[in-house]
Amino acid sequence: MKSLLRFLSLCCLWLASLTAQATSVVFLNPGYSTERFWLDYSAYMQDAADDLGMQLEVLYGERDPHKILGNARAVLQRSNKPDFLIFTNEQYVAPEVLRLFANSGIKLFALHSTLTPEQQELAGGSREKYSNWIGSLVPNDEEAGYLMGQALIGLAPGGAGEMVAFSGVKQTPSATLREAGLRRALAEHPQMRLRQMLYGEWKEQRAYEQATALLPRYPAVSLVWAANDEMAFGVIHAAQEQGRNLQYAALNNSQRVLQARVDGRISVLASGHFILGGCALVMLHDYAAGLDFARYGGKDQTARLFRLLDERQAQRLLHFDRRANGLDFRRFSATQQPQMRQYGFSIDAMLR
Repeated sequence: MKSLLRFLSLCCLWLASLTAQATSVVFLNPGYSTERFWLDYSAYMQDAADDLGMQLEVLYGERDPHKILGNARAVLQRSNKPDFLIFTNEQYVAPEVLRLFANSGIKLFALHSTLTPEQQELAGGSREKYSNWIGSLVPNDEEAGYLMGQALIGLAPGGAGEMVAFSGVKQTPSATLREAGLRRALAEHPQMRLRQMLYGEWKEQRAYEQATALLPRYPAVSLVWAANDEMAFGVIHAAQEQGRNLQYAALNNSQRVLQARVDGRISVLASGHFILGGCALVMLHDYAAGLDFARYGGKDQTARLFRLLDERQAQRLLHFDRRANGLDFRRFSATQQPQMRQYGFSIDAMLR
């Protein structure tokens, strides 16, 4: 019995030592702690951390720049600091995060949205003025907005008609880039007129209120482009109350929007970026193992994760069980693929 207890004790010490040696990461999540998208986003990050043997802590910023920076300062004051801090440029807080952590010894990584070109003129790019800012990973937001716009315009006879658009928060690079993609699509189809662009702040209720006032002004509008799913549902609600039959383009991966794509209530749906945080952990895992991710696509990378989903693909994602089926993030790691030349992040395995 004593030998068994000693064995168990040694096992516990061994496991504790593994935990102590695990690469530690703090993610300054900009979203609400009750927000489905950011909760799912963090869940995939935790899956990746588990696959890769990393420690992950998520701090929610509640879409408040003061809260986000408060979380950053709290991390900085810890006696046991993480190896890496992942931040976003939501509400344009990134330059202040870089300044705060300049001499911290913590490696910084921008995720989901990085510094704008204007901000980088002052703060520099990664591995420049702030040498501990080692890189970034962002989704192909501009391309997503373009693909959504192209497909939505394609639903109109001859590509002619009128549309309205709902973007997110102005101080958000993701929203700005998706808007730019839509405007690129519109420039290629001058016969399609954008009547108005509104900022629904990513919220269903806000978009509902805006659409309730907006739609009666434009009786010829037949298309609605929305930069996320919640705003699309707000417009759908308003249009139903007014007896309007419209076609919608939206973006995200919630169960609700996937079902709406399957049912045909959403005609165009872009998705795929929900694994982006997990992909960032792959890059940091490789970096910590001595394989600089800059060798596999550059220090600042854009993951072409966004794609348009047809009904069958939406159905597949709708019934994908993350816990049962999983997505082994080790498949993307350079430590597992010695011949790899560039990261190939993708949701293909989930769609098969």
